[in-house]
Amino acid sequence: MKNRLEKQLNGFLNTPSLWENEFAGIQQFSLPLQIAVDSLNPLENLPSLQHNFVLGKRMESFFELLLQYSENYEILAVNTQLFREKITIGELDFLLKNLKNNSVLHIEMVYKFYCYDPSFKEENQRWIGPNRRDTLLRKIEKLKYRQFPLLFEAESREFLQEFNLQAENFKQLSCFKANLFLPKYSVKTDFSMLNKNCVAGYYISLSEFLTPHYKNQQFYIPQKQDWPIAPGYGDTWFPYLKILPEIEKNLNSKKSPLVWMKKETGQYERFFVVWW
Repeated sequence: MKNRLEKQLNGFLNTPSLWENEFAGIQQFSLPLQIAVDSLNPLENLPSLQHNFVLGKRMESFFELLLQYSENYEILAVNTQLFREKITIGELDFLLKNLKNNSVLHIEMVYKFYCYDPSFKEENQRWIGPNRRDTLLRKIEKLKYRQFPLLFEAESREFLQEFNLQAENFKQLSCFKANLFLPKYSVKTDFSMLNKNCVAGYYISLSEFLTPHYKNQQFYIPQKQDWPIAPGYGDTWFPYLKILPEIEKNLNSKKSPLVWMKKETGQYERFFVVWW
């Protein structure tokens, strides 16, 4: 894929925040920055992108890059690992100084893909990762009860002394970006607290993919690091009978592949084929 890294960065930039202002007691951090992607030079500024292909870490790197170009913030520390008796007790994503008002911020960067599963009784339980190993509720609880409190541990306080700062001075926020996927034949959903602009596609079962609707289309299964990229940027497409074995292989391993589809009309869709 040509200019792949720039397309990934564009995908990050174009992914909306999962909520505005506050959700479940967590305030949202939005980076007000308008800049041309081709001027950011991601490989030059973040050489780790050449070998770190983990999606979450990649998105954190893009966030760091944007902060580097911001006139409003100074980066104090990034991905600070804290140890207790040589055992890692956690990591602080970003410590920043707001240069406009001299306030200090602790930001946890989150980038997620969630499917809406109506089989759960409670609405707040229904956003779940495509492979069912992660949920929005679990992540919110982790932020509130593990990641944010880490700032007040003795090890964090000792680290903050290097900057002449105290944990109590920090405002804690999350930059939480997400892509939401609804059932193909969507039931009524109520997620008024979340940003509906985060809806990026739908999900289906294998039996639904086997219906005639899909058989004359073109497909591509992107690598996970490419998931944020809009499907219109795909440059390699395969017919139905070529992509079906790859989808089945993923499902047999209990992996839900993200699929890009180019329709006969020239329009694009993206969806998960889920194993559950």
